[in-house]
Amino acid sequence: MNIEIPASHPRAASLHVRESLIDGCKAHVVAYAGLIAHGRGEAFDYLIGEKTIPSAAEAIKAAAAALLTAEHPVISVNGNTAILTPKEIIELSEVSGALIEVNLFYRSKEREKAIQKVLKKAGATRILGIGAAASARIPELLSERRRVDPEGILIADVVLVPLEDGDRTEALVKMGKRVITIDLNPLSRTAQYSSISIIDNVVRAMHQLIREVKNMKKSTQQEIGKHLLAYDNKKILSQAIAHIAERMNFLAAEGCT
Repeated sequence: MNIEIPASHPRAASLHVRESLIDGCKAHVVAYAGLIAHGRGEAFDYLIGEKTIPSAAEAIKAAAAALLTAEHPVISVNGNTAILTPKEIIELSEVSGALIEVNLFYRSKEREKAIQKVLKKAGATRILGIGAAASARIPELLSERRRVDPEGILIADVVLVPLEDGDRTEALVKMGKRVITIDLNPLSRTAQYSSISIIDNVVRAMHQLIREVKNMKKSTQQEIGKHLLAYDNKKILSQAIAHIAERMNFLAAEGCT
């Protein structure tokens, strides 16, 4: 940490997250563009009220069901996710049976090793997508994100891609995969193209997703499957946008900040 943040500061949690990302950038885990992406997401967090809204909670239940009914689920990890939720990634992997794979837009050996170090420190024993292991390619994708592990994302039926970009999400869906994303912007291409879009802060969402997976594991496969059958991602996105609009109208009418 570069600065001391008083616990009484009204935005202490947010400031701690920012400092973690800055430290992650210095350690080559987070790309410079990751800082910009976080700021954009934080703006949308203000709009939704910095809490998990009902539509996001519904999406999290569907995501838990998707992970538990998948034959080959994979959690895709980038720099921001590795810094913000390393322990949660490991725990979710353990409770859901999903593999962990590093996938980066700004890929370099230095960043791969830095992210690998963070995940191993958090308890990861197997990390896919590092170095020559990322030998497969996603069709129709030209960025470094096209490089995937043939034992991971390439053959996955469900992929959790928190904090991702729309191009890869679209490409993965075209490959027939069910894509779960965590994105604070309901208007982003990532959220629009995903099978299940959790409009929430990744830190909040990962905690709740882990709880849902643990609770849902007590149910039968038939009961778990019902969460997917009833799920409508377009409705969830519409509800998230409506929530923002209603909240802004309320604040404007009340003159609140």
